[in-house]
Amino acid sequence: MRLDHRYILPATVFSHTGTNAPLQPGILEDGENMTIPLGEKKFWKRAALASAAMVGLLAFAATPRASAHDYDDYDRCQRRIYKADHKLHEAIEHHGPYSRQADHARHELREARERCWRERHRWWDEDGRRWHSDRDWDDRDHDRH
Repeated sequence: MRLDHRYILPATVFSHTGTNAPLQPGILEDGENMTIPLGEKKFWKRAALASAAMVGLLAFAATPRASAHDYDDYDRCQRRIYKADHKLHEAIEHHGPYSRQADHARHELREARERCWRERHRWWDEDGRRWHSDRDWDDRDHDRH
């Protein structure tokens, strides 16, 4: 059953002359139906409340995704540097600190650090196990180990 937001007046309707003459329910003397709009203010209040709730829900729903995205960027950056650092250690161990393979691995590590610095203004120090906020890495830092 669908309810209309208007209401037709019941059995007795006052006439234009001010007398209390009983008329046909809901019909005026000139033949028009008398309707009173009910609930229009409620409708707009509910619509505004629903809109505000939806905006709030969307605002809070988007926030975790943004922070997760930032975390993924840091995580990818950290893994990229970890892999490059590991390859450099392997190259030094197998071919020596001044080998062509070690120089290539140093170049890859420098590129990974540069990329993190460019994207996040931070870089991961795998040997120190911490983030650096200064661009203070040494390309020959693994020669001393």
